[in-house]
Amino acid sequence: MTPTTSRADPSRTRPKPRLPAWTATLTWKAAVFITVMCCALAALLGALVHVSVANQTVGQARDRALGRLDEATAAYEAGARLGPLAGIDRPGLPDSLRRLAAGGDRGTMVSSRAKAPTMWAAGPINGNRVLAVEIDYSQGARTIDGLDRAIVGSSVLAIGATLLVGAFAVTRVTRRLHATARVARRISGGDLDARVGDPRTRNPARHQDEVAAVAGALDSMATSLQRKLLSEQRFTADVAHELRTPLTGLHAAAELLPPGRPTELVRDRVAALRTLTEDLLEISRLDARSERVDLDDNWLGPLTERVVRGSGTETEVVVVRDVCVLTDRRRLERVLGNLVANAHRHGSPPVVLTVDGPVITVRDHGEGYPDYLVEGGPQRFRTEGGTKGHGLGLTIALGQAKVLGASLRFSNAEDGGALATLTLPYDDHQP
Repeated sequence: MTPTTSRADPSRTRPKPRLPAWTATLTWKAAVFITVMCCALAALLGALVHVSVANQTVGQARDRALGRLDEATAAYEAGARLGPLAGIDRPGLPDSLRRLAAGGDRGTMVSSRAKAPTMWAAGPINGNRVLAVEIDYSQGARTIDGLDRAIVGSSVLAIGATLLVGAFAVTRVTRRLHATARVARRISGGDLDARVGDPRTRNPARHQDEVAAVAGALDSMATSLQRKLLSEQRFTADVAHELRTPLTGLHAAAELLPPGRPTELVRDRVAALRTLTEDLLEISRLDARSERVDLDDNWLGPLTERVVRGSGTETEVVVVRDVCVLTDRRRLERVLGNLVANAHRHGSPPVVLTVDGPVITVRDHGEGYPDYLVEGGPQRFRTEGGTKGHGLGLTIALGQAKVLGASLRFSNAEDGGALATLTLPYDDHQP
């Protein structure tokens, strides 16, 4: 058998052409809309003026031509001499007008076949002959041409002026919208102190446009959100501080209990409560943004190996490229320790920690992160579908990464498993 080859249809594989990104802006759309509307209005008004003036000019020329035809007819019937622009069966008379006059009717027509535009008037005489007169129509034609040029010129000027005024008005609106969008992005990024501060919203008695209403609503939402978040942060800090003292006493009392299985359970639960309290205190400090970094040069390879040894877990460390970064060693170890502990607690082995330059990844081979965590980041104590949540470890890791100026991203590997990627700030000129 002879092998055959098939070629893909270029029309199917060729990507559809897309307009540039700037064409999606409101300014461009408004400019196109204003231009189209101005052109349509100018064309309509120009056509109306052109038709009106042309009809008037042609009507006046027709009346003059018919008047000359009446004079020539009277002179012909009286046997008098015809004028220089009148004659019988004159050459140059349009054929359609000649046939009309030969049929017994009178008519007029503008002809441009001669050197200058001419208005013809023709009528029947004895013997199926045609009496025709002509008058100069150059002035009328120049009047209409001048009017058309004036219409085009004034339309261009009017469209240009309208575009300038419209662009100025639309730009003012779009500038306010861009400012509102920038503030919204800052708020979504965690800057709850950001406000639009539109001056139109400061006086409630002043009439507000739609942009001012959106800006005011955004500012109100940010203020409400900030109050609720501050209330939550204060509650978390107060609870952690209030629990710390009784838990210290409870831990001391548990140490005095006689050995046995009940004592081990009590001590285990007390230790878990102390860990939770310390995590809450750490989160409250991160929320208050009171943390300060202690920067020093650290090689990531030895640091990650030390973190794995301290975790007491079976975690494989792969160093693709070791680098020395300027960072806070204690906080970085806290971040990596939480990621490794979370991978073992909620994932499945093997757990692999990989160092590739300033990028550190921690991957397990379990079911992966839930969708809400991948899309919106870790949330405190949230559970999904009745399953065990991810606690505070990932929340603390994300907060400490922000203190370090690093980027921590959560995703799921294509072949299964959760993947946490930590990208540290790094200068190529560092040792």
